[in-house]
Amino acid sequence: MAFLRPDLAELGAYVQPAHALPQIDPLDTNENPLDLPDDLKVALSQRYRHEISANRYPDGSHQALKTAVLSYVAESAGLSPADLNADHISLGSGSDELIRSLLIATCLGRRGAILVAVPTFSMYAVLAQTLDIPVVSVGRSEQRFEIDLAAAERAIATQSEPPIRVVFAVHPNSPTGNALTAAERAWLEQLPSDILVVVDEAYFEFSQQTTVAAALARPNWVVLRTFSKAFRLAAHRLGYAIAQPPLIAALEKIRLPYNLPSFSQAAGLAALAERNRLLAQIPSLLDSRERLFTALAQQPELRLWPSQSNFIYLRPSDRGLRSLGTDSSAVGQQRLFEQLLDRGTLVRHTGGGLRVSIGTELENQRTMRHFQELLTDPTAHRPAASGASQT
Repeated sequence: MAFLRPDLAELGAYVQPAHALPQIDPLDTNENPLDLPDDLKVALSQRYRHEISANRYPDGSHQALKTAVLSYVAESAGLSPADLNADHISLGSGSDELIRSLLIATCLGRRGAILVAVPTFSMYAVLAQTLDIPVVSVGRSEQRFEIDLAAAERAIATQSEPPIRVVFAVHPNSPTGNALTAAERAWLEQLPSDILVVVDEAYFEFSQQTTVAAALARPNWVVLRTFSKAFRLAAHRLGYAIAQPPLIAALEKIRLPYNLPSFSQAAGLAALAERNRLLAQIPSLLDSRERLFTALAQQPELRLWPSQSNFIYLRPSDRGLRSLGTDSSAVGQQRLFEQLLDRGTLVRHTGGGLRVSIGTELENQRTMRHFQELLTDPTAHRPAASGASQT
């Protein structure tokens, strides 16, 4: 098709892995394993029935939801409500829309490149590539996955056509689960004002570490958060950005009108109104994470890293690779991923390892059992489910 950009032929679409199992434990997307309470669902259904007109466009200003989000942000960041107003926030269809809008506002037309430290959230690079924006990658340490700050400095100094305009940092990082260190934060804070610093706090509620105050003090910082994880609203695709008003004004110019459906806005308002009840389950999820981590760490066939989020990142150890019948880390990871899926446990194979979301107690128990079967019982290996590969 001659009318299409030729570089699009090199890109792949985002797809879920295929499987033929009737039931599966979906531990690949870091969702909250707990659904909304039934009474909250009933209240939302009643609101849809009696207050939302399906033939009318949603509130394009998001005013009520913005007010509720700002109250929560001030509360969670230890700020006075007077420090925030509607000019400090933009709402999007998940964080992905906001990331895309930030890229359009800063780098479109080969005006800039982005810097990411890999492994990290893949959508920064994916969205940049769909917009023909160059992606500059630096590494992380193998011990704790801190950003290679020396390499990042060199990249900023040498990348000139186009220059780096955006640096993405995840706090805590996905897929590795580590929060920003003091050194990483100090480096981000000293970046020049012509570079936008994006701190993605999708997992803030699990780490309880935030950079909102730093963002509000700097014109070139923005914090992204989501309702998809701790607030159990992945189905509703709600995210928000916090920054100084000039940057938010740019995002508001770029976002599509009526970008948030009425029912999604209603769900966000309901979740924030019930936030104490919903977030009260976070300690239990963290306890489940620690139990799963402890159980998996007892297997010498695995190498695990501490997590400050709702998932665990791991790789087969040398002993684990031998158990899987290979000396290749990449082959061993893929083989383990496929054989877990064959047993009904879907994890995420990404960033040179496996990311395992925390599920329900039954899901976590099955996960422990499947890892043990695959890595300690040589007769347990079975053919992988077809079409199970995941990038």
